[in-house]
Amino acid sequence: MGKRLGGFRPSRRLLFAAGTAAAASTVAASTAEATSGAAVISAGAYGSGVLSAWEGFARAISNEAQIRRTRETDGVFMFGDSIAVQDGPALARQLSQLGINIAVHNWAGRPATPAVDALDTWAQEYGLPHRILMSVGSNDIFAPPAVAAQIDRTMQIAGDDRTVYWVNVQAARTGLGPDIKVADQRNSAWINLQLADAARRYDNLRIVHWAEHLASSPNRLARLLRDGLHPSKPLGQNARNGLIVSAIKAG
Repeated sequence: MGKRLGGFRPSRRLLFAAGTAAAASTVAASTAEATSGAAVISAGAYGSGVLSAWEGFARAISNEAQIRRTRETDGVFMFGDSIAVQDGPALARQLSQLGINIAVHNWAGRPATPAVDALDTWAQEYGLPHRILMSVGSNDIFAPPAVAAQIDRTMQIAGDDRTVYWVNVQAARTGLGPDIKVADQRNSAWINLQLADAARRYDNLRIVHWAEHLASSPNRLARLLRDGLHPSKPLGQNARNGLIVSAIKAG
């Protein structure tokens, strides 16, 4: 793939700076939280804990008729996690106003690998439209190195003629202790660097810069996230979906 020359391309320094600023804001009250019964969990291999058994969590998956309609009208296929389960219906309404159909395969708690498995299954069973939206990665803070291979796999499934939009991640869960919140932020930055590196290699990969949007103003983390991870409603939901719609409109 050739290197993309246009568009916003954050440097490694910018991504780490954004992560550092966000991490600092999440641990300002660490002493108070540590003495007020913040949840204690195993730190796991990367400091953020261990991935839960997500298969029993909430999901939102389009029926076959909607999948085929979206494919036939060249709409958007979306593969997401709990953020997508929460925000997907509002996003669908916004895209509908633009005449764009969307079919979703959203599953709370799911990391990137099984989401890409679902993409592969739909590609084989239905074929793919020219726009793929990946709203996953937040649950990869538990094992960040896995993400790079899944980005490559996504791009191979999509092929050169389709555009993949991938929302980058911001996690620093407020209900947990300060060490875990710092690990969350560090691992989020690690995931986002893998996305940024991939965007340099794939002309048809578009990063939706959610993490940078949150870090660009001091009060956005508190206003736009309800728990350090999931968007607040309606402010955070509208902001994140707005970034996605703007990226899709830009092509």
